[in-house]
Formats: sequence, structure tokens, C-alpha cells
Amino acid sequence: MITRKHLNRRMFLRGLGTSVALPLLDAMTPAFAATDTKTPNRMAFAYVPNGIIPDGWRPDEEGRDYVFKRIMAPMEPHRDHLLVLSGLTHNGGRALGDGPGDHARAASSFLTGCHPRKTAGGDIKIGVSVDQIAAQRIGAATRFPSLELGLEDGRLVGNCDSGYSCAYSNNLAWRTESAPLPPEINPRLVFERLFGSGDEVEDRASRARRLKLQKSILDSVQDDTSSLKASLGAADKRKLDEYLHGVREIEKRIAAAERDSRQIAPPMAKPDGMPLDYSEHARLMMDLMTAAFQMDATRVITLMMAREGSTRAYREIGVTDAHHPMTHHRNNEEMVEKVRKINRYHVEQFAYFIEKLAATPDGDGTLLDHSMIVYGSGISDGNRHTHHDLPVLLAGRGNGALKPGRHIRFPAETPMANLFLSMLDRMNVPIDHLGDSNGKVADLGELT
Repeated sequence: MITRKHLNRRMFLRGLGTSVALPLLDAMTPAFAATDTKTPNRMAFAYVPNGIIPDGWRPDEEGRDYVFKRIMAPMEPHRDHLLVLSGLTHNGGRALGDGPGDHARAASSFLTGCHPRKTAGGDIKIGVSVDQIAAQRIGAATRFPSLELGLEDGRLVGNCDSGYSCAYSNNLAWRTESAPLPPEINPRLVFERLFGSGDEVEDRASRARRLKLQKSILDSVQDDTSSLKASLGAADKRKLDEYLHGVREIEKRIAAAERDSRQIAPPMAKPDGMPLDYSEHARLMMDLMTAAFQMDATRVITLMMAREGSTRAYREIGVTDAHHPMTHHRNNEEMVEKVRKINRYHVEQFAYFIEKLAATPDGDGTLLDHSMIVYGSGISDGNRHTHHDLPVLLAGRGNGALKPGRHIRFPAETPMANLFLSMLDRMNVPIDHLGDSNGKVADLGELT
């Protein structure tokens, strides 16, 4: 395994049906610096459906001394890593003569900045999403150009919203204008993809053998692990132990979910490894996202925290009503309060992800220091189906390219695609146009 003084950044611990990439270790730094001038930058996009109650979200104050409203309050511990962005619009989410269908348009326009063709057939058309533009340019540097994840299953064909194809409501990532990349919702399959050998037949057989013997994937790489540790200093040994412990904990939680015999409501077959509890499902996926960034398996990830128009009920927080119908609350305070609780619950999951990234060392900082993480919705007020002044957060420091800790209010009707152009610049993927963009946003890297 060890053939030279410095470790290669692309080194793997290999075993039967298993390939465990390593985090960035001190022993890799000299070899890494020979080909890269700095730690890689990453980007991720977390989407929540059905809008967010505005009076519980948007701060009244601009700049650094803003006050968190109730829904966004779980992000308070991460204020110094956060940009709250107001004034951004997705014109592609509006009807533009096509009538109803705001939920399909909201999801499909969110990362593309485009207006979808209204069809429930096979002639879907929108635009390439920002994540895939980045993946197509930088994806060759990692094992996976991008990962597409979700927390709720959804159809890809048929009519899901007033004559719009289900493909629009249930996907964020678009590889081409007519080819969405469906999100994977099963943590077990994501885990096997990240830590498998790359041989699908071998991985499937090895997994079956491991499960039968109740063995961890780490058992199969034990020899390589011992050999590697013998060559590492104390700090790298500790870093490796923490990383492998994290991998094992994810594996245990997936195994526990597979043993859970409870049924999904409404009744359906529960995929292996998919927790019934929403928070556990979300946090397991976010731990996998963190691991994927930590091992540099990919630098681009999308996460649909629920499909657009979702009717999920959140019984674990006392909300038994379906999400989407409650957003049409007609200012009924009881319904509004239930939606606020759901909105805050989603933010709590995102805060967990940001905390995880902030606690994970990466080169000369943390994963959060070297990432740009967008959280938001393609609808602002779900009761009125508005697509302006969208609820958007941008977390991380983007490898020093972002100056967080502020609430920035952009001019009204600023295309959200302008934000994405600016983010692509910081990924070293400069392009001139995306969707309905008309320029780039200022202030992301400016102190005010």
C-alpha cells in the first residue's frame, strides 16, 4: 500500500467488495500541494417544498446585526457561517401564461432558472441545473461527478401538478434540458455506492455475505487499515480513527433501520435502510453527504428534503395534517402555526448538517470553510404561490471566497440564477449565462 514517503490523496483502503477512500491527512499534504494549490471547494443544495411562512423567516434588519426570526432561529449558533439572502426571484416559477402548476415550476426552476414546458408526457423540457454545470466541468476530479439525494419518494412520469409532469415536481438536478437525475432516497444504497468497490455484481454479493455474517465493511479493510496506521503520525492516526468511527456509526444506523419492521403510512414496502423517522432519515443522509465531501468522493450534491407539493405529515412534532394542503391556510392561524412548526423542523435538520460540516477537519480548516451550501425553496408564500423574495440561506466560506455573518437584501426581482453564476465563479467554473440570469450578485465576498 505505501510505496512512497507521502500518501496519495486518492488512496483507498480496499477489501472484498469494498473501497474506502480516506479523508485529507497531514501525510497527504505535500503530495496534494503538488497538483492543487488549495483544498477543494464544494457546493450543495438543500431544497424544501411548499414555501416558508414569511413572518417567521425573513429578518427585518440588514447587515451583521440582524435578529433571527422563529423559523430560522435554529441557525443562530451558525450565524458566523451564514449569509441570509433576500430579494431573489425565480421568474421561471411563475405561470407566464401557463396557468396553475406552481409547485412543479418551483422545483424544476430552482437550480435551472428556467420555465418548464407544460406537459405531462415525455416531451419534458427545462434547462441544465447549476449543480450539473459544475459536475460536468469538475466531476472528473472525483469518483462521482455529483450525488442526487432525497427524503421522499416520487413518481417520474404522469401528471403531478395541473398538467405538469411528475419529473418537474420530484427532481432538482437536470443533466440536460430533458433528462432529470432522480434523487436516491435509500441511505443503504447511497452507503454502498460510496463505499463499494465499483463492481456492482461483486458489491451485491459482498453485501449479502457481510449482512449474513453481521460484518462491517471495515472488517474487510482491516489489513490495509493496520498497514496504513503503522506509517502515520499521532495526529493522522486520530483523524483516521475518527473518520472510520463515523463510517461505522452510519453503517450501524442503516442496519438498525433495516431491522425496523414498522410500516410506512400510507402503506408501502419500506426500502432497506430507510428510517421511518424523518429526522433520523434526514440526518443519516446528511452524514453520508459529509462523508462524501470528507473523502472527496464528490464536490457537488443536491438534497430534496421532500418533493414539491409534498403531503407528508410530521407526526413526530405533533403535526398530523398533510403539509401541502395546510400551506393554503387562508390566514387561519391554527394552520399557519402548524406550517411554521414544519418549516422550523426542516431548518433544524439543516442546522445539524451545518454543525456536522463545521466539526469535520479538512486541510487547514473545516469542511464548512471549504463549502458553499444553499438552503431554500422555490416558493416564498405557499398560500399565494409567490416566487419572489424567496427564502434562501448560503452557508460556508467557499474556500475564503464568501464573507458570511450577514443578511444581504438584493434589489427586488434579482434573478436567483445570478447567485448561481457567482457561486460557479467560486468553483472555478465561470459561465456567462444560466436560465434567466442578467448578471452576477455582488457583496458575497465583501465586508459591509
